[in-house]
Amino acid sequence: NVFLLRQFFMQIPRDFDEAAVLDGASSWQIFWMIMLPLSRPALATVAVFSFLGQWNDFIHPLIYLNTSEKFPLSLGLRYFQQQPTDAMEPREHLLMAASLLMVAPAITVYLFAQRYFVRGIVMSGIKG
Repeated sequence: NVFLLRQFFMQIPRDFDEAAVLDGASSWQIFWMIMLPLSRPALATVAVFSFLGQWNDFIHPLIYLNTSEKFPLSLGLRYFQQQPTDAMEPREHLLMAASLLMVAPAITVYLFAQRYFVRGIVMSGIKG
């Protein structure tokens, strides 16, 4: 995430900074009025990557937690899948419902951040 933001800020032309300084803007004004609005696509990408990294984290809860009541959805789904069942009782419908619960927040976050991704793709074609 740090390298993603670094590369994004490295591609922003210095002309924006210089023009703002010539207009009398302070460092904070340059950041808040120029850099932050330009970096929304990169910040949205970092937010989505961070959320998905934490949401799909499997190994850390597996190491730290020892009771199934505290398991997150990713670990709980695996725990539920490994439970012994009757040979005559299919549970695939329950596994699919739990999988939908696991995927739904990630899809929702992507749908809200999608416009920033598109804006970032459009801006990447503009060179200063």
